[in-house]
Amino acid sequence: MKSPAEIRIATEDIEIELFLQAVLLKYGYDFRNYGKAHIKRRVRHRMSVSGLPSVSALIHKLLYDPHFYQEVLQDLSITVTEMFRDPEFYKTLRQEVVPLLKTWPFIKIWHAGCASGEEVYSMAILLHEENLLRRAQIYATDFNQAALNKARQGIYPIDRIKEYTHNYQQAGGKSSFSDYYNAHYDSVMLDKQLKENIVFADHNLVTDGVFGEMNLVVCRNVLIYFDKELQNKVLNLFFESLTPGGFLCLGSKESLRFAANAGSFEVISEKQRVYRKQFME
Repeated sequence: MKSPAEIRIATEDIEIELFLQAVLLKYGYDFRNYGKAHIKRRVRHRMSVSGLPSVSALIHKLLYDPHFYQEVLQDLSITVTEMFRDPEFYKTLRQEVVPLLKTWPFIKIWHAGCASGEEVYSMAILLHEENLLRRAQIYATDFNQAALNKARQGIYPIDRIKEYTHNYQQAGGKSSFSDYYNAHYDSVMLDKQLKENIVFADHNLVTDGVFGEMNLVVCRNVLIYFDKELQNKVLNLFFESLTPGGFLCLGSKESLRFAANAGSFEVISEKQRVYRKQFME
């Protein structure tokens, strides 16, 4: 016989499945293959801050209050990011990837799941310092419109600049980080020239198609929130979006090692999760 606690857990699991179905049917966003632990944490957080007694009450509010859904969407979105996040990754880009990117006359880069844009602008700075930005086109995509709007603006809190400057220096920056922004009271605005080669666009990795043909795809710390089935689906999407010899960059806790199409990539740096699509024989 199940204990009351086990019954409550089972009931909550059923309610969360109904919640995910409601989001899909009402708003068209499919979170059913996101990691269950991540969904539970975010649902419990929204219930707590909204003073809702149950997932069923959250579903009711979700269905009848579109403004509330925007809050739920923010909860479910993956928006944790920073300038030059994981500096060693950017060092690897400079040393192992940039020399090969320079062999192409024009470079197309896709930042998938770009959130509020900090890592996209980091890439633009790196390309600028390697004399590649003028012949590069960066596509920065996310399904979260609020995050995309923030990314388009390129305005960030000034209290994070010390951290960003440190990251930039550790990443092998060749200039002064202050060259790339203007300070205005409690915020900084990134140099508008960094935006000239960036296109921000709506794209949902769960439901949308190929975004090709790219020389470099960057999607860091997003796949960890997906279950294995969705991870393989998205990794295949990246494979199809890359030109032969193109590069794929994942997050520090992600890997191609157990992916269905792992054999289609050459490992450039397993530690920094940098891979290269193999040329067809």
